[in-house]
This record gives sequence, structure tokens and C-alpha cells, in this order.
Amino acid sequence: MKAVLIDEFGAPEVMKIGTVDKPQPKGNEVLIKVVATSINRPDLVQRMGNYPPPPGDSEILGLEVAGTIAETGSDVKGWKVGDRVMALVGGGGYAEYAVAYENHLMTIPESMSFEEAACVNESYITAFLNVFMIGGLEDGQTAILHGGGGGVNTAAIQLAKALTPNAKLIVTAHPNKLQRVKELGVDLVIDFTQTPDFTETIKEYTGKRGVDLILDHVGAKYLKPNMNSLAYKGKLVIIGVISGIKAELNLALMMVKRQQIIGSVLRSRPVAEKGEIIAEFTRRALPKFADRSIVPIIEKVFPLEDVVKAHKMMEEDTHFGKIVLKIADS
Repeated sequence: MKAVLIDEFGAPEVMKIGTVDKPQPKGNEVLIKVVATSINRPDLVQRMGNYPPPPGDSEILGLEVAGTIAETGSDVKGWKVGDRVMALVGGGGYAEYAVAYENHLMTIPESMSFEEAACVNESYITAFLNVFMIGGLEDGQTAILHGGGGGVNTAAIQLAKALTPNAKLIVTAHPNKLQRVKELGVDLVIDFTQTPDFTETIKEYTGKRGVDLILDHVGAKYLKPNMNSLAYKGKLVIIGVISGIKAELNLALMMVKRQQIIGSVLRSRPVAEKGEIIAEFTRRALPKFADRSIVPIIEKVFPLEDVVKAHKMMEEDTHFGKIVLKIADS
């Protein structure tokens, strides 16, 4: 089969289109003929040699796929050849075929295209897990979602608007993305280039109360303003550390305010645990995609042969929403 291969780690140019053996599904897996996948920031980190796949997963890049089932393992129940599915995978998405565990599949709603479905499993499930299952966002609460315009950020905004329509959303974003973030219905957008320490802005907006939840991928640089912006019993969920891994923390203040700092990753979780997360997402969030309350935001669809251009777009951070790779015609 055709796939994106890497002989050495480095810049986008290390990726080449080549041929490898088609994977074979195990008893509880299915083989998916991939129509589309998407680019996620962890793909770039893996390409640079800093994010190896979990043991047993494909070393080919790609964490989510959309396509049709081509073959089922001997123990698979409830799925059949030809089913339109989207899946979370530990690796292998940048290829004509990929394997996925049966409990990591979701049926693609009839209203969704394969390109839209290719956007769901990594960004939207990451957002759902951390904003709702871990962060516990409820109607009437206030949240800060960092990284306006990115895949996880736009997913978190859309999910919050659909599932907790009375929650107040504050987003930090680059000035080039402020207007598009506002158009998603966000209550307050902060230009992080002008307000790197957003503490006073949050205090003023919330009447000194602070926010209930912060979803952060920045890490060390934002730890102090994040903690200063959290309300009593507030939660800071950290899903990335692009600014560094070490920062000072006022433990006494955290204790007095009974705040929580929670670290979270998705890829390395056990198979069964991922299955439980996907089942809850299927139950609670997938209907919002089926009725088009949520429509994935796609910046551009690249053919597989343009994977280098797709990665460069992600690195330049000029995109809004998701970048999709088209593997085959539907």
C-alpha cells in the first residue's frame, strides 16, 4: 500500500511517499480503507523524533482516519465490511489502509463527509475528554480556552457551545485569528501578543471571581497567569507544554483556593480506557455532528502527495481549524 514514510527525523522534507505492506487486523481490530486523515500537532512532534508511538502501534504518522471497513478481525462484533467509519488510531493514518480497535470506531453520520469525519477523533475527542469528562464544564460556568484557531481549540469552542450553551468562553488568540474566533460565538477574545499576562483582564471580566476551567497547551509560561485566573475550586487542565516544562507554583494559594492542576494525554491511554472515552463521546457529542449543530472547520484539504506542504502550513500556524489529507476518493 501507499504511505508516508520517514527514514530520518527532521523537517517536513524528511517525509516521502513510499510503499509498505498492508497491515493485518488482529482479532479485535478492523482494517480500514482510508479516504481521509488529518494533520495534528503531535504528528509534527513525532516527525521530529520526540513523540514515539505506543508499543505495538504503527510508526507511520497519523492519529485519526475516516474511511470504510475493508476487513474485520475474527472477534469483531457489530461492524461489517463496507461500514463508513471514523477511528482513533495510535499511528498509521497517513496510508491507504490502517487498523483500528473495534471499540475505537464510530459510525460516520450520513450528513458528514469523509473529510469532515477525518477531523473528529483526535481534536474533538481530546477537547471533549478534557473540557467535559475531566474539566467538568457545566452550563453557567466560565472557561478559558487557549490557542484560538487551533484544531483542539475550535473543537472545544464548538463542543462547549453545543453542550453547555450558557457557559461563558474566553479564548486567547493571535491577532490574525481574533475575528474568526469571535465569529464562533466566544464571549471574550484576548490578543495574547498584547496581553501575555491576562490576569487583570480575567479579574475585570469575571468581577474578580476567576474562571472555573482552563484548557492549556502552553505550559510553563502560562502557569502563573493561569493559576491567578482560576476561581475557587477551579481546574487547570494541561494538555501541552510548548513554552516549557518547568515553572514556579504558589502551593499555599492553590491549597487555600482548593484549585486543581490536571495533566492529560490521550494517545498513551490503555485501549480499554480510550474505548470508554469514545463511547461517551459517541453517546453525548456525536448526535451534534449528525444534526449539523457541529460542523468541523477545515482550513484546507491536501492530497497525500502534498503532505510536506500540509505540515508546513501547520508549522506556520496560519491555519484555522483542521488541515486534512485526502488519501483516496470516497
